[in-house]
Amino acid sequence: MGTLWGKSRRPARVDREAAGLLIRFAVAALVMLIVLTALVGLVGWQAGTAQAVQSARQATFATAREVVEPRLDSGVITSERSALSAFDQAIRRYVIKGDLLRVKVWDAQGRIVYSDEPRLIGARFPLGPGQSEALRSRSSQSEVSDLDHSENLFETSDSKLLEVYVGVQALTGERLLFEAYFSYRQVTEAGQAVLRRLAAPAIGALLVLVLALCPVAWLLVGRNRRQQRERQRLRRHAALACDLERRRLAGELHDGVVQDLAGINYALERLRLGGVSPEQRDHVIAESTSRLRGSIGTLRTLLVDLYPENLAEVGLGCALAGLAEELERAGMDVRLETAEAEGLPPAATALIFRAAQEAVRNVATHSGAREVVIRAGCRDGQATLVVDDDGQGFDEARLLEGISSGHFGLRSTSDLMAASGGSLRVRAVPGRGTSVTVEVPVG
Repeated sequence: MGTLWGKSRRPARVDREAAGLLIRFAVAALVMLIVLTALVGLVGWQAGTAQAVQSARQATFATAREVVEPRLDSGVITSERSALSAFDQAIRRYVIKGDLLRVKVWDAQGRIVYSDEPRLIGARFPLGPGQSEALRSRSSQSEVSDLDHSENLFETSDSKLLEVYVGVQALTGERLLFEAYFSYRQVTEAGQAVLRRLAAPAIGALLVLVLALCPVAWLLVGRNRRQQRERQRLRRHAALACDLERRRLAGELHDGVVQDLAGINYALERLRLGGVSPEQRDHVIAESTSRLRGSIGTLRTLLVDLYPENLAEVGLGCALAGLAEELERAGMDVRLETAEAEGLPPAATALIFRAAQEAVRNVATHSGAREVVIRAGCRDGQATLVVDDDGQGFDEARLLEGISSGHFGLRSTSDLMAASGGSLRVRAVPGRGTSVTVEVPVG
């Protein structure tokens, strides 16, 4: 059975940050809704106006072919009174109605042959490029009229007009230009009609999209909150682990090396003062030498604990062998299996060694074991470490107590493994030993 550690209580700051994320999402969604609504409106308006202009061009083209051309005889072209009168009656009866406000017929020299505004008949104005092209090719063209032009002197009913002109052919064979002026109001109204038809479903669809994104936003905010809580928990554990590590190192130095050096100093001081036999002198020197070697070994171990600077050079196997020597000096029988651990990436090597340090330290301090197995390798893209001992074990429930049970180091190491995408599992049974298993990604 593996042990899992609980989560810390949610800080208020995390809630504030989550609320800030939701507010930013709401603002972004509102801005997106406004922008997309404006775009839909613009597209709808343009589609409506284009449709209205096309309808006006089609109507003008049909009028030019069916009504105007059959009545353009020589009398109309030469401005005979009776011919113009008959032509005018037909135009007013069949053509000028609704939004069509003005009609003109031009010749190729820019003379107005006919207009429903009599004052324009016979006047001359230069034809524009579009008008000349329509007259030559008998095609249709359209544009918004510039009412400042002199030819539009009498067009005062609207501030803007849609001008459509179509090339026609008189009964005499002469090419003329038929021009119709429409109120631009119909174009505006057509754009508004299309906009009204599109607005409701478009805004509805956008609202549905925003509502559909809300659960996604909530999930992302929840994930962000969990990640923030996890980072805060890891920071707290890291701070506590650093404090405990400093206390442990200070305790080992004070209770071990400092005491040994004080004893050696006292013994050597006795030799300096004299009054000891040669046998006693040899015994004091030998014992002091042995204690000095032990202190040097302890200091080297502490230096490795602080910073194993040669880990990448000597390899994981040699580094684990150094940890095994500590257990052997404590009287334990250690079996080391590291043949498959060589060649691991530096990051995975450092994590495995850090976990091994903590596991070996717990074995040496708490287990009372006689036999220990340290096994490191690589399997299925995971660097692995197993530390088994046959010691006294412990109740796994005590591991949840963390610092009070002396196992906070395992908790902080587990957090480190989890933050790196790996895991640390502990299986323990009172009186039947402990097993620590670590897995970290190789890639």
